[in-house]
Amino acid sequence: MRTVLVLGGTGEARELARKAPAGTRVISSLAGRVTSPKLPVGEVRIGGFGGVGGLVAYLRAERVDAVIDATHPFADRITANAVAATAEAGVPLLVLRRPGWTERAGDRWTWVDSIAEAAAVVGGRRAFVTTGRQGLGAFARGVARTVDPPEDATALEIILARGPYTVDGELELMRRHRVEVLVTKDSGGEMTAAKLVAARQLGLPVVVVRRPPAPAAPTVDTVDAAVDWLTRGSAGA
Repeated sequence: MRTVLVLGGTGEARELARKAPAGTRVISSLAGRVTSPKLPVGEVRIGGFGGVGGLVAYLRAERVDAVIDATHPFADRITANAVAATAEAGVPLLVLRRPGWTERAGDRWTWVDSIAEAAAVVGGRRAFVTTGRQGLGAFARGVARTVDPPEDATALEIILARGPYTVDGELELMRRHRVEVLVTKDSGGEMTAAKLVAARQLGLPVVVVRRPPAPAAPTVDTVDAAVDWLTRGSAGA
């Protein structure tokens, strides 16, 4: 039986755990940063590995045959550790990343490289911030939506919620909070894309934080492609 470590926490990671080929032992690893996360089927471990050295030790102890990094597109530290650890341990690595979002007719997007830059672009406008719970203190007015409470003090009103979201719901939220600009990371996927449609319909500008640079590793953008990689034996036997 092959053992595959899935670095997860995303919908794609949960889907991959369900679709893994028969005869595969799947261990899904979650960072533990979200309270009450949605758990995949099969074996689950929660918490960090203690850096590259800790991950190398884990791969050897569990005799892991392959690693699939299906973490959030902005979890660049975890990805960097996975690239380094698998290289040291001699374990094949595949990165599974959903495609980013694409501007459409009627969109008014401004691309930035950081949350701090996004806050500078927003200025004093009422923002709807959907970049997670870190860095919210940089924004002066508006509302932020997070899964868990923010780590630092912020002037924003906090809405605790978890997707998926609907266009009607996003329209109602933006109108109720008198939103003047939407702030988001280029996370991609359909679970949270309704806010982009709502902003387009309302004619609101959107500030989009670019993804970190792509990792130096084989990468696919669908769960089926990752399953095919496993099925074809790319992970070793």
